[in-house]
Amino acid sequence: MSKIAVLGFGVVGSGTVEAFYTNRESICKKAGKELDIKHVLDLRDFPDSPYAEKLTKDFSDILNDDEIDIVAECMGGVNPAYDFTKSLLQKGKSVVTSNKELVATKGVELLAIAKANNCNYMFEASVGGGIPIIRPLHQCLAANKIEEIVGILNGTTNFILTKMIKEQMSFYDALSLAQQLGYAEKDPTADIEGHDASRKICILASLAYGKHVYPERVHTSGISRITLEDVEYAESCNCSIKLIGSVKQLENGKILPVVRAAFVSRECPIANVDDVFNAILVRGNIVGDVMFMGKGAGKLPTASAIVADIVDVAKSEGTSISQVWETSEDYNFIESYKLAKTSMYIRITSDDILHTTEKVKDLFGEVKFLSKKIVATNEIAFITPAMIEKNIDEKIDDIEIAGANVIGKIRVLDI
Repeated sequence: MSKIAVLGFGVVGSGTVEAFYTNRESICKKAGKELDIKHVLDLRDFPDSPYAEKLTKDFSDILNDDEIDIVAECMGGVNPAYDFTKSLLQKGKSVVTSNKELVATKGVELLAIAKANNCNYMFEASVGGGIPIIRPLHQCLAANKIEEIVGILNGTTNFILTKMIKEQMSFYDALSLAQQLGYAEKDPTADIEGHDASRKICILASLAYGKHVYPERVHTSGISRITLEDVEYAESCNCSIKLIGSVKQLENGKILPVVRAAFVSRECPIANVDDVFNAILVRGNIVGDVMFMGKGAGKLPTASAIVADIVDVAKSEGTSISQVWETSEDYNFIESYKLAKTSMYIRITSDDILHTTEKVKDLFGEVKFLSKKIVATNEIAFITPAMIEKNIDEKIDDIEIAGANVIGKIRVLDI
């Protein structure tokens, strides 16, 4: 029999215990052996929990218990999760986790420790919650060279944008509703400024391209500046605004990871994924486009992925040889987003809109001017041709020097 421990009895940890015991019989059959949870670590007391007898406040009860060979880390954050995970792996205990921040910042080190101690570090739940994406990338799509990964990686921001698009809520009203419904934290910064999605694209990029990508190397911007006017202009050209995390390999061999709000054509299936759902499109050079969609967060969807990793570990003999990547001693393999080509939606106000319109045409050439139901007489909005982003910024500077005011700038997704 394999004994399991769970670190943390919050939303994800309690969901993991619940999911395990709900389907324990079938889980054990799939694992090919008997499994049981022996300890649950948490500093809080849960006297009314049916699992109260399993609770401990002492990590050493788990670390030094030779019966425990699989641990589900559901704590979140880097510390103390990093120290606990490292100690467990050094003891030869496999660890499964939903902790995207830890995997994104320390994944390469923890994978190496797992390999050195013939155990596993698995993290299916760290990206997309219950959506399977980690395992497909390193197993099911192993025959492919991954050309691009593009996705809605954060359900909170997708919910906010859906409310803005479908119900014309302001950004702050939609955020407030997301907080009331429990989709957004009291401090929503990690979601709305793109940090959560950045950690997830780091994990996907590291796995797809074989070198560790750190969050600080990913250009990241969020949705807090998106307005209802931007939404209406997007609708006028059959687009939807989404927070997109993506990574692709360029012709020069470098990779370009980025997280940003983007105009997404309604012809792209990602544009039609709404509410708290996530969607991840993977483009392989053999299989073509494959899309994974589902609830990207939540108690039971995340627990589903954690328990699946527990089953995988229980079935495995030794460490995984495919779920691994190398350390990155330099960052020359990552392209600057400023040197990448993109089209850009730009919204401008000016006291002399006719002169500004001619200036736009002179600088950008053929642009696509956009409209909405009520357009201010001192405002224009347009989409540029595809060009190097650095050059777009230089042209925007010229427009502002000429007296206009750029009040909106959103990239257009090219896929």
